[in-house]
Amino acid sequence: MTVLVPPDSARWLQWAAMVEDFGGTTEMHGSGYWHLEGDPVPTAAGCAAFVTMTEATASADLDGTRVASTYFWIAGGDGAPDDDLVGFLHLRHTLNAWLFEEGGHIGYSVRPAARRRGHASRALALGVRAAAGLGIERVLVTCDVGNDASRRTIEAGGGRFEDERNGRLRFWIPAAGAVS
Repeated sequence: MTVLVPPDSARWLQWAAMVEDFGGTTEMHGSGYWHLEGDPVPTAAGCAAFVTMTEATASADLDGTRVASTYFWIAGGDGAPDDDLVGFLHLRHTLNAWLFEEGGHIGYSVRPAARRRGHASRALALGVRAAAGLGIERVLVTCDVGNDASRRTIEAGGGRFEDERNGRLRFWIPAAGAVS
């Protein structure tokens, strides 16, 4: 099973293991680490800083460049506190110009040790459901040209290809009926 859980400093050990499994931040899409000063440090204090950063994004018009958003950690299992964290999902509540062109409503990533187990597909479906709960009717999801695994995940999740812009493939997923 796969669930989305809110970032929580109490899960710092699972978070640290996940960050270390990525082996660097280049594949941590949806994590939001770029809003920290430097890369996330896999310690209790580093996790606390990370969680504080994710909580700060809930309000609108953060700095004129970012939009209100919700961060989730993807957990394997039923979301119990001892379940492994397997990835990140970031849900943007609205789209600014850059997000419309390249970033989309949802960004996500699954740690290398947990890939090819269906977590990305299930997390994307849960993210679309959360977007529907916010009143978003169509969810824009993008992936890099050449990221065939992500493209397959998006298409399997109902994504309809629109076009390619600046090296990104853009897909729309209808959110109607996704609320449960």
